Order: sequence, then structure tokens, then C-alpha cells
Amino acid sequence: MKTLSIHTNVGRIAVYENNVQTDETPLIFLHGVYFDHHLWDAYIQGFDHRRCIAIDMPLHGQSRAIHKADWNLDDCGLMLLEILDALHIKKVIAIGHSWGSMTILRAAIRQPGRFERVLLCNMPFQASSLKRKMLFYTFHCLLYFRNFYIEQIAQSIFGRSSLATNPGLLDVLKHSMQILTGSDIKQIDRKVIIDADDATDLILKLKVPAIAVKGEEDYVPAPPRMETVRLKGGHVSPLEHVIEVEHLIRKLISP
Repeated sequence: MKTLSIHTNVGRIAVYENNVQTDETPLIFLHGVYFDHHLWDAYIQGFDHRRCIAIDMPLHGQSRAIHKADWNLDDCGLMLLEILDALHIKKVIAIGHSWGSMTILRAAIRQPGRFERVLLCNMPFQASSLKRKMLFYTFHCLLYFRNFYIEQIAQSIFGRSSLATNPGLLDVLKHSMQILTGSDIKQIDRKVIIDADDATDLILKLKVPAIAVKGEEDYVPAPPRMETVRLKGGHVSPLEHVIEVEHLIRKLISP
């Protein structure tokens, strides 16, 4: 895939694009916290007939040059629109996981005409409870013990049966987290999870056709008034159930 570096309001973002030339609506993929664009490799290979774009979210992968210190989820939504502008994409089908889903939601609220349809996987749209905030602060105390920290995160985001039947999921998480410093992790957790505003009203205002995905062991609830597909597993449905999520993307392409 071709690699680009695109200037946005939060900083320079690494963008990856295949070289397919087609009149069909492009697909854009946004990953969640601790992962990178490789989360979507299998999907992009499966849609090699269509223009596909994936990005590394701020501080993840090759998107290290983040100059805005006080960025938030609204800035991420604007970032996505700036990337579409830079790529001269007028309309897109967007697929997101967790943080990526929250970013797509905010961008689609700003400019609904830019989005043909969206797939929102494992979207944590509710404000974090005090209990969840304290859980993250506790996890941060373990950052010195990096492997142990990653194992605790894996147990909190993957379904129990997923890790038991596919231990390689832990390796995927470790690989993408290698580049993140302890300071990065604290900043990302604070901006994306701990201090995130409740987005229920945004979901109710969304005018773009959308499908949501929720794991049965996922800590996030189903979004209100949105078609929701429940899959076994936890909070990383795009890795835990590739075949099922790919089927849903094909449903977006040919509704």
C-alpha cells in the first residue's frame, strides 16, 4: 500500500492507500486504541477490487508527529474530514473500531453528505463511569511492567473464549503497543476514554445509514435506535470475528 503523511488539525497522520482505480465508493478504515492500521489488513486484502484507505490514529503506528496538546474526539472527527479532503474523496463508506467508530460518528455529524454508510464496531459512546476511570488509573500504575500491563489490557478487551482459542490475538496487541510510551498510553486513555463526553445525543442525530457491532462480552452497550449485530467475544470484534465483520462490510457495499 502507498503511504502518505497528511497534515491535519492534530498533526501529521499516516495514511495508507491501495492503488486501485475505480468509480466505486472508497472504503476507509479507522482502528481503536492501542492498535494501528494493520488491524484491517485482512479486510483490505479481501476488498482488493475497491479503493481502500486505512490510517494510524494519533500517536499510534507512524502518526507520531502530533503537535496539538489539547486534542479531543471532536478534533479526531475533523481530522477524518481533513484526510478525505486531502485525498479528494467526496463520499466514503467508513468502517471503525472503538475510537475509530467514535471518530466516524463525529465526522458524520459534521458532514453527513460525505458518508454513504458506516459500520461502527464496539463503539464506547457513553461517558466513562467512575469505576471505569479508576480501573484505567489502576492499570497506569502497572505500566512499568509492560508485558503484564498488556496482558491485563488483553483480558479486558478480548472475550475469554477468543483468547483461549486464538492466543495470537495477544501478539497482535503486543506488536502494535510496542511503539507506545507510558506517557502516550496515559494521554490516549485520558483523551479517548477517561475524559470523553457522552455521545448518545450524537447517535440519535445521526442521518447516515449505520450498522453497529457489539461483542457479547463487550463492556459497551448497544447504541440506541441503531441496527446492532451481536457477536461472540469482547471489544475487538474486527479481530475476533473477521468473517462476520467482513460480511457486514459487504452488506454496506451492497445493501
